[in-house]
Amino acid sequence: MRFVYLVAMLLAGLAGNFAPATAQEPQDGKLRIIVFGAHPDDAEFKAGGTAALWARQGHQVKLVSVTNGDIGHWKMAGGPLAQRRAAESAAAARVLGVTSEVLDIHDGELVPSLENRKLITRLIRQWKADVVISHRPWDYHPDHRYVGVLVQDAAFMVTVPYFCPDVPPLARNPVFLFSSDRFQKPYPFQPDIVVAIDEVFEQKLQAIHQLASQVYEGGANGSEEFVRSVPPAEDEAARLAWLRQRWHQRQSQEADRYRDVLIKLYGEERGRRVRYAEAFEICEYGRQPDVAELKRLFPFFD
Repeated sequence: MRFVYLVAMLLAGLAGNFAPATAQEPQDGKLRIIVFGAHPDDAEFKAGGTAALWARQGHQVKLVSVTNGDIGHWKMAGGPLAQRRAAESAAAARVLGVTSEVLDIHDGELVPSLENRKLITRLIRQWKADVVISHRPWDYHPDHRYVGVLVQDAAFMVTVPYFCPDVPPLARNPVFLFSSDRFQKPYPFQPDIVVAIDEVFEQKLQAIHQLASQVYEGGANGSEEFVRSVPPAEDEAARLAWLRQRWHQRQSQEADRYRDVLIKLYGEERGRRVRYAEAFEICEYGRQPDVAELKRLFPFFD
C-alpha cells in the first residue's frame, strides 16, 4: 500500500511540473472579442455593427460559424453550398474589418457533445477572448440552441488547466453575452447592453449584402418566387435599396424596443436620437462585469 501511495504522489508531482501554462493576456491594450453564430450569417446579423465599431478602434474581433451551412438553401446543398457560404462569410468579415472562421460541422446536425465542448473551449482560449457572444440556449433552431449550450458549457472550462491541456487556459474568465432574440420562454431576452450602430449601419448593410445566398435567395426557406421578388444581381443599387429597407426596419425596431437602455447608457439626448441598435444580455456564467468594466469592454458610450 505504501508503494502505491508513493507512486501516486510521484505521479501527482510530475503532473504538477507539467501543468499547462496560462495563456498570456495581450499587452497591446486591445480587446479581443469572439462571436459564435450557428450558421454563416448569424454572427454577422446579430453583432456585425458592434463588431465594426470595435474594429474601428483597433480591437480584434472574430466571427465563428459553428456549422458550415451546407443545407441552408432551398435549391443547393452539400459541399458546393458550404464553400459558397464560407466565401460569403469571409467577404462580409472583410467589409466589417474582422476575422471569420466557419467550422466543418454539418448544418442541422450540431449536438452538445464533449468533442464540441472541447472545440469551443479551444477556440475561446486560442483567441484569448475578453468577450464571448453567442445565441441564447433556447431558440427555434436546434443549431442555435446548442451553440448557446456549448458556449455556456465552455464558460467554466476555459480556465480549467487540465481540460484541453494542449491549449493554455485563460488566466481570467471572459464576459459571456447573449445576442438578442424575440423568444419568450423560459424567459424573454433582457438587454444589459444596447449599442448604437448608426455610424456603421451602412457598413453592416454592405457586409450583409455579401451573404447573397441568404438575403437575396432566401436561404433554406427561399424559392423561385422569392428570388423573382428581389432586384437582380446586375442592379446592385436596387438590391442594396431593397436590403436597406428591410434592415432599417429590423435595426430601428431593436433601438425602439430597448430605448430605455439606450438612454441609460448614452444619456437622454443622444439615447433618444439613436436610430439603429444591437442588444446583448450578460450571461450569469463567466465574469460578471460592473459598470466601469462594461464601459471598458464597450467603449462607445458617453
